[in-house]
Parts: sequence; structure tokens; C-alpha cells
Amino acid sequence: MSSSKKPLRSRITTDGIDRAPHRAFMRAMGLDDTAIAKPMVGVVSQKGEVTPCNMTHYAQVDYAKEGIAMAGGTPREFTTISVSDGIGMNHEGMKFSLVSREIIADSIEAVIHGHAYDGIVGYGGCDKTLPGVIMGMVRCNVPSVFVYGGSALPGRFKGQDVSVLDTYEAVGAVQAGTMTTDELTRIEEACKPTIGACAGQFTANTMAMVAEALGLTVPNSSMIPGVYSERKGVGHRAGELVMQMIENDGPLPRQIVTRKALENACAIVAATGGSTNTALHIPAIAHEAGIKFTADDTAAVLQRTPFIGNLRPGGKYHARDVYEVGGAHVVIKELIAHGFMHGDTLTVTGRTLAQEVADAPAPDGEVIRPVSDAIALSGGVAVLKGNLCPDGALLKVAGLKSLVFSGTARVFESEDDAVEAVHTRDYQEGQVLIVRNEGPVGGPGMREMLGLTALIYGQGMGEKVALLTDGRFSGATRGMCIGHAAPEAAVGGPMGLVENGDRIVIDGKAATITLEVTDEELQRRRAIWSAPETRHKGGLLSKYAATVGQAHEGAVTHAGNAQWPLPRR
Repeated sequence: MSSSKKPLRSRITTDGIDRAPHRAFMRAMGLDDTAIAKPMVGVVSQKGEVTPCNMTHYAQVDYAKEGIAMAGGTPREFTTISVSDGIGMNHEGMKFSLVSREIIADSIEAVIHGHAYDGIVGYGGCDKTLPGVIMGMVRCNVPSVFVYGGSALPGRFKGQDVSVLDTYEAVGAVQAGTMTTDELTRIEEACKPTIGACAGQFTANTMAMVAEALGLTVPNSSMIPGVYSERKGVGHRAGELVMQMIENDGPLPRQIVTRKALENACAIVAATGGSTNTALHIPAIAHEAGIKFTADDTAAVLQRTPFIGNLRPGGKYHARDVYEVGGAHVVIKELIAHGFMHGDTLTVTGRTLAQEVADAPAPDGEVIRPVSDAIALSGGVAVLKGNLCPDGALLKVAGLKSLVFSGTARVFESEDDAVEAVHTRDYQEGQVLIVRNEGPVGGPGMREMLGLTALIYGQGMGEKVALLTDGRFSGATRGMCIGHAAPEAAVGGPMGLVENGDRIVIDGKAATITLEVTDEELQRRRAIWSAPETRHKGGLLSKYAATVGQAHEGAVTHAGNAQWPLPRR
């Protein structure tokens, strides 16, 4: 490899007689003079045994390290954490899920800057690991390539493809008496036959497509299943690309993550009926780049982008099916061709997004529809606003039979109270279930409520009631479920003023949510309102609650646009 256009960051740790102790540590790891003289590239993953989503990383990390070495670099492997949304669901553990996104980004910053590495290849798998790694890359702003570890294959039950969503909903069906416990066991055993992330267009696969739309990943790699042998080539390519970026001094993450690229990210979410969690993660990624991009910016793109991906939970198909019809590039090319995505944004290859997708096939018409035959003219997620949620709340409209709901409030002060009521069928058709004090500050941690929403859907009540929370929903959630309500109840948001019996009107088409209570009555209630007392007065969650912002701005925990001086000698 020839000399870079400017000195390598890592030279601060390797060059000169006063760096002899530093080199001694490197020699203790088996590095010789040749390896020490090469660019140092951090390879980060979450490989471990806390979730199947990241177990694909073991071999794939080795492939990336091989690619770096073959291209003339010295790979330096390290790991960061993962909190499984699946295993953390429905109990206090879920409060640590969104927090883990910040820990991942912080830990990448600490290692990359602490060791002055020249570049990053970062793997993600479970939901929060993808935005966490991308945020770390943008914050460090060194040559970086993101790689998704890939989804699991769907299982089979009674001749149909199934995923873990079917197991969640089967629990509700058993409680409703429409399924036997034996059938539930069979679905549980069948739904996730391989390692990899959840198979539908839930948060992991949605964020993988977001990485494609942003231009931060190996082109058209996101939908390759995690257990497929093509992943070896993806790892090698990631290593090769990061070395090219080091050689050419870019493009750097903040050159790639522009406002246009962020709009592209929102467009692919809309087009595929993707996870509402991306409305937290895209603004948070923008924040790392010093770009203010809120729920309002997200909504503008969602409302103008057609919904063309027939993917679960709103549709029929899984990530493997997208891979088989040509991958994420099929969606991107179709959207660029019809003016719904910007084709002139930059990617990690140094080429534009339009150049990268030029050879993609046309939509197959079933898994991915052409724009001319879109499932809906507007995206799969709506940002609702009104006196109940002045800063917005998110509704996944993909797959909903009706976009309008009117009902009376049934208030729960926590997710646990709501789950207990749903378990015992202690709620009624026509109610709006209010689950408050679960926001970023109030939780703390903004719990995800797939367990609750799947129970409701499994009991056959998915669109017979509505659910509104300042917490989060899973990418697998479906039904009249509205989350991310901002401002949250715990900081004085109007959700904290709702009382049982209040009438609430939700209109997904008009993107409005209205609490039909007079301003005078709300002022009376506000005068006697007091913030709920947190149960977390120490530890990680207390630190998080003290720094975290509101959902409509990404629930971020620092000022953004971090700057790091060039190494000096």
C-alpha cells in the first residue's frame, strides 16, 4: 500500500523512541515491525451468546480481518455490548435496550480514539447495535464501513413461513382460546431455525436498509441471510473498502451522512413499511454529524414516499425474499427512478448511490411492487401531531385496515399495569389504552412493548382498541399502536394529564391526534400535576435519565457534532 495523503492517526502510537513501550504492547500481541507499520483498523462486533442476532459475527469478523490484511492493513478486533430486545421484553430489562445504543456508540469512540486507530469496520445484528455502531462511526469520523450480520431464515409452520412475531402473537391467541398450547410450542420451536436477526422488516432489517440508503455499507449486502456463504465475500469487501478509504482519506462518514442521505434513509423506511424505531435512530445519527433532523423532517419524507414493500409485519414476506428478488438495491433503484430518493449522494465506494444500484433488477411485483402499483401512496409510518402530542407520535399505518380511530381513554401508569390488564382481558373494544411514564426520562429507557401489542393482536383486538405510549414499539408491532409520544408524560407532556374516560380521536390519514378536553380543563389539571417519582435513583438508568433528550429529536445524550483533534507530536 502506498503512503496516505496525510499521516496515519495510528502513528501517534507507533513512531519514535518514546513509543517503544507502546510497541512493546503490540509485540506482546504478536505484531512484528511490518504489522506495526501498517494502518491499524478497528473491527468491532457484538459476537457473544446473549442473542442469536449477533452469533453470525464470529466468522464474519474473521472475514473482515482477512480483507483488511489482504489490502495491506493490520486489523485490531474488539467487541461491544448487546442487549437482546427479545429476551429483555416485558420486564424491567427492556429499560436497558435503548440505553445500550448509547453505550455502543460511546464504547466505539473510547476504543477508536483511545488507540488512535485509522479506520473502522463495524458489525451490527440486534436492533440497537446497528444505530449504535453507525453513531459511533459518524462520531469518530474516521474511514468506516458498516456491515449488518444478516437475518435469520424464516421458519415453517403449517406450510407457511413464520418468524418470532408469530410466537409473540400466538401467546395472545392461546389466551383468547383460539390456539392450543401445543400449537404455541410448535411455533416456538419452528419460528427461528437459524442464528441471525429477526426475519421480518422489523428494526434490525429496517436499519440494515437504512445503512444501504445512507451509503455506509457494502453495497447490496443487507438482505443476504446471515448464514449464507456470500457473507465471506461481504467481509472481504468491507476490509478492502476501509483500506481504500484510508488510502484516499475518505469519503469520511460525515461526508456520506448528509441531509440528502438522511432523507434517503427515511424514504427506504417508508417504502418498506419499516420499524417506527428508525424515527429515533435516524435523528440520532444526524445528531452525531451535527445535522438537526427531527421527527418533523422524518414525517415530511414519510408522507411523500410510496409504500412498495410487501414485508412483514404489515405484509407477507421476509428479508430472505427481498434477497431472492435482488436485495435492497431493487427498492432504492425504483425510488431514485421516480424521484423519491436522491441518487447523487456518496457511498463508501466513492461512487454515488445511483451508480451503485444501476444494475439492480426491476421490482418483481410481489415482494417489491413498482411505484406504479404501490401498496399505498404514502409511507408506512405517520407522525401524528395535536394537543395530546405537540412534538409528535408515531403510528405504523402499513397494514392497517382503517386509519381513523375514536375512543375513550383507559390510563395505565406503566407498561406492567397495562400487561396485567391485557393478560386478564380487563379492557374493552373502543378504548384508547394510555401507557405513560415509559419515555426516555420517565422509564427511564423508553421500553419497547412488542409483548403487550402482540398480546392485544393475538387476542383479536389489534384494531379494535388503540394504544398510545411515550415508550417505544417494536418493528414487529402492528395494529393501532402509537408510540414515541413527545413530550413524554414524565417531563410534563399532555399525556400526563389524560384521565380515564377522556375522548381521543386518531386520524392516521390527516396525521392528527386530539384529546377532546378543553384548554381550561387541561390548565386545571396541569396546576395539580406532579412528576412521577423514579425507581431508579442510582446506576446506569439514573445517569441516562439525567442526560437523555426527547424522542422527536432521537433521544440523544450529548451535544452532538463531536470534534477530535488530529494526533500531534
